[in-house]
Amino acid sequence: MIARLVPGSLRAKLVLLTFVVVAVPIIAAGYVLELRGRIALNEEKQAKLFGLTRILDAALDQDFDSLLAGYKGDPNDREARIAYLNTRLKVITDRVADANPGVGVGYYHRNLDAIVTYGPSRDYADKVGVSIAPDHPGRRVLATGIPIVESGLQVRGRIMNAMWPITRNGQVIGYIWANELSDDIERQISVMDHAILGVIFAGVILGVSLVHLMSRRISCDVTAIKDGLARLSHDLSGRITPLPGEFGEIVAAINAMAKALADARTLNENIFDSIADGIIAVDQGGFVTAINTAGQQMMSGPAQTVIGRPYESLFRPGAKVTSVLLDTLRTGDQHIAVDLAHPLPTRTQHVSATSSVLRDGSGAVIGAVVVIKDLSEKYHLQTQIMRADRLAALGELMAGIAHEIRNPLTSIRGFMQHLETSDDINEWKQFAPLIIRQVDSLNRIITDLLEFSRHRPPCVGSVRLNGLIQEVTMLAGKKGTTEIVLDLSPEAPVIEADGESLKQVVLNLVLNAIQAAPDGGQVTIRTGRLPPDEVFIAVIDDGIGIATENLEKVFDPFFSTKPTGTGLGLAMVRRIVDAHHGRIDIKSEVGQGTCITVILPVVHQLSEDEP
Repeated sequence: MIARLVPGSLRAKLVLLTFVVVAVPIIAAGYVLELRGRIALNEEKQAKLFGLTRILDAALDQDFDSLLAGYKGDPNDREARIAYLNTRLKVITDRVADANPGVGVGYYHRNLDAIVTYGPSRDYADKVGVSIAPDHPGRRVLATGIPIVESGLQVRGRIMNAMWPITRNGQVIGYIWANELSDDIERQISVMDHAILGVIFAGVILGVSLVHLMSRRISCDVTAIKDGLARLSHDLSGRITPLPGEFGEIVAAINAMAKALADARTLNENIFDSIADGIIAVDQGGFVTAINTAGQQMMSGPAQTVIGRPYESLFRPGAKVTSVLLDTLRTGDQHIAVDLAHPLPTRTQHVSATSSVLRDGSGAVIGAVVVIKDLSEKYHLQTQIMRADRLAALGELMAGIAHEIRNPLTSIRGFMQHLETSDDINEWKQFAPLIIRQVDSLNRIITDLLEFSRHRPPCVGSVRLNGLIQEVTMLAGKKGTTEIVLDLSPEAPVIEADGESLKQVVLNLVLNAIQAAPDGGQVTIRTGRLPPDEVFIAVIDDGIGIATENLEKVFDPFFSTKPTGTGLGLAMVRRIVDAHHGRIDIKSEVGQGTCITVILPVVHQLSEDEP
């Protein structure tokens, strides 16, 4: 019957549940009611007792000295005076005490320091003449003239005692009290507490019973959903059994989300495994939590042997591993396309790694992920290309050397063939200087080649750039009719460099410019400072210029457009500038001239091979 009263909709169940779950409000209301009842009873008792003290104060209607006016005994007999006052006042206190059963009332005389009456006198006649203790609260009333209520152990016992000062002519001559035993008060409170507790108990029992009946039905539905969710956590293809009411709507929504999640997971897994780059995810402890097929192939192990292992254990034991993934996990910094060499157990793999932090739906960090692109094939192709470039450069170098040496050798061979059949001493004298010049030409080529091939670290010292250029141009200016113009900046600083090597650089550039300039042409040498800490030397001529297709070749060994050049001068310039960690810029137009700019650092940076 009760089960039929349970509504089918979740909203109705919750409304009913809210209605019947009143145990807490009942208990809270009962507690507050009991507390307020105690307070109200205490306030009522205090008001009653103070009312009695005011009645007694009004009944006195005079002071104690007026009552003693009819006393005929010894004025120094304290006990006789107390007895006389008791006779006059106990009628009043007994009448008030008899009208209020359980209440004790009386007067206290300040000068006599004694109780002069305590009603009902039949119970407390023995208290007459007693002085209150020094810490008795009545002492405070006598001292301050302020009425007070105190609960505790006093003359009568454990009582609630209301004390009212007797004030006459601005003086406190004593006090009146009205008290009631605490046990009597507690009995009244106990009766009230039992009534309240009975109501609370009945309400709680009813509330708990109804909540139990309602929650049992709800619990069955919730359990069905919970068990279904547990199954879905392992198998998204399963479904939760449909339920009636709003729970049924929730189940339908969960089943729909499970299907959508299963479809999305399948799609994500397909995308994850089809990506050609390796993807590896780790948790906050650095243990692998996910890896795709490409990542498994890179790490040379199936997924089941990688998942759960520390990421560092995937590499060769003892090898130094630089990992952007672990750095991201440690610092939170993102890395993009960093080239690394991974020391795998069986090989070293060149990769490009991009790492980022993994976060959950709330934004909390749960680990890190790295995307690894295999660069092994790229490095292999680069190695082949570099090898081919070196072979090509070597071939060009050998071809240049062979060409430069063949011409003098051909001339020497021709002269010697001619002289082989000649006995004329004049012909020997005629051809001997020609042969010597060809041999000198061979020696110059070999000397330049040896100088170019010799690797000598710069001998660094302080160099005044403008002074060095002036010294070099004094020598170069005598080698032709070309005008040399100096445009040297006074801001050019003293730099750290190899002075002799820089002289060779400037001399080669100036001589090339003079040779390229026409007769009567002009070569300008300019210096200056570049921010933040660089200087430049620009050599500008107004000569024939360099063809665009030759601009990239002018610094190659044995490349020269001059009939008598070896092509090693500018190659030597490039070698010296590189040794100083500088750079060279060249601009040229055919028929307009050429500008070659050398840029050098003010402070020389030592290389690993420099002392």
